[in-house]
Amino acid sequence: MRAAGTAYAGKSTAVKLLAEKFGGICCGENYHDVFMKHIDKEHQPCLSYFDTMKDWQEFISRTPDEYAAWIDGCAREAESLEIIRLLQLIPEEKLIFVDTNISVKSLREISDFDHTAVMLCPQSMSVDRFFDRDDPEKQFILSLINQAENPERAMANYRKCLERINSKEVYDAFADSGFYTLVRDENSTIEKTLGALTEHFGL
Repeated sequence: MRAAGTAYAGKSTAVKLLAEKFGGICCGENYHDVFMKHIDKEHQPCLSYFDTMKDWQEFISRTPDEYAAWIDGCAREAESLEIIRLLQLIPEEKLIFVDTNISVKSLREISDFDHTAVMLCPQSMSVDRFFDRDDPEKQFILSLINQAENPERAMANYRKCLERINSKEVYDAFADSGFYTLVRDENSTIEKTLGALTEHFGL
């Protein structure tokens, strides 16, 4: 069962809770990291970025175009690693719940409609509330921004990066994918989301 989509749509939470409820395997965000020791900067330059960057302040100070290109590159490089990892898990004979980077194009080739859900969040919500969660990764980025020479400028730049990767074009591409779609709004709850996904996946 695969969840794809934009930031702050609830993918990670849904995957985790569904795996717990149905005794399945949770492949959360960046589950391809089990292969990170095998990558190299020639073949996976984006996934290798943390080994080649100057420092963490460089990470948060990239331009929106640079940041978006890196995000897109990571997704492309991670896709094959994710597919390999999923193939490794098939013998476990358990339901597998995945927060995936696999592209919509590839999902059409390898996944069925009732095994895939696109989860979306309006750009304003995904940007404004990006740091409103206890996710260690998000809180680490927030700490880097607060440590910048000019935190306000660093935050403004990072929000522009988030706007770029959660643009209308990105949103529309997911919305028009042909897959089952859930859109987060002010009335969304974890219970409603899990109920809708449970019904869609036929669990």
